[in-house]
Amino acid sequence: MVEEDYKFEGWMGLDPSSAEGKMVWQEYEPKVWEENDIDIKVTHCGICGSDLHTLRSGWGPTKYPCIVGHEIVGIVVRAGSKTEGIKVGDRVGVGAQNDSCLGRKGDCEECASGQENLCPKFNVGTYNGIYMNGSKSYGGYARYHRCPSHFAFKIPDEIDSADAAPMMCGGVTTYSPLKRNGCGPGKTVGIVGVGGLGHFGILWAKALGADKVVGISRKAAKKEEALQVGANEYIATDDDKDWVKKNAGSLDLIVCTVSSPNMPLNDYLQLLRSNGRFIQVGAPEGPLPELNVFPLIMKNIFFGGSAIGSPTEIREMLQLAADKKVKPWIMKVPMEDANKAIVDLYAGKARFRYTLCN
Repeated sequence: MVEEDYKFEGWMGLDPSSAEGKMVWQEYEPKVWEENDIDIKVTHCGICGSDLHTLRSGWGPTKYPCIVGHEIVGIVVRAGSKTEGIKVGDRVGVGAQNDSCLGRKGDCEECASGQENLCPKFNVGTYNGIYMNGSKSYGGYARYHRCPSHFAFKIPDEIDSADAAPMMCGGVTTYSPLKRNGCGPGKTVGIVGVGGLGHFGILWAKALGADKVVGISRKAAKKEEALQVGANEYIATDDDKDWVKKNAGSLDLIVCTVSSPNMPLNDYLQLLRSNGRFIQVGAPEGPLPELNVFPLIMKNIFFGGSAIGSPTEIREMLQLAADKKVKPWIMKVPMEDANKAIVDLYAGKARFRYTLCN
């Protein structure tokens, strides 16, 4: 059973000015079909900060024309003969990764161990990437999306599609480092940045059973929202001149979602206990602030990073969301208003994620 007579069209970025709300709706040529592929009728697509970085070529030159959107949820309308446990009619999600080598370029330690997101040999983004067959990847600000079935995930019935969409990138980007770095009972966790990524960090830290979750942002204005999301405490770094002294040595783990080159990085490190862990997930377009290594050395602190999550982690995250009834703060926007929505996201108006709805 295949849905007939559908065409691939979406919001196309033609140059860096598209990030200013100047995307153009047009038809495009999807990935050349292979039998492990699926076609998805997009019902929802989250708006991610990565979309803006890519549209404006902030992380390097973008392969224009480009359709962004890597928080995709929809219904499978075509499935190849070699798909992996997915069939026509399934409700699935697709995140920031569309393909990896999966051993097709020789032995790959990362793919073989279920860490496809770290594949060093062939890693294809859901948009602005090139598949092994030479086709270009286009994202979910669109009516339909074609991708390899290995990187599509069934959505549990308990999760609404509009809520599931932002989990596919924003959600797993924070779930993965929390889970891998021991967030759970007995731990006090800090989340730097209370926004699209950071509010997910608070939600997951609570769902994973952390004893205490502390939201950290510049201004006190977000305190009430952070507490409503689930934080136990809140630190306003611009509004409390003694915030470092008051909170030094109080956290076991910090996940930093901020991508500002001006963030007080060395002060954040002072909040960690001995043997604490600081994980950076926000990706600035320039360098991070200069790092003083002495807090790392003297307190045996681990400083690391994390990128999205593996297929296994995405499935785990979705199941945790279903079991714990995790519900992100989203604002639904019609797909036709995508240009306005990306401008509003840049202006900081989202609370806390926008989901485009077809």
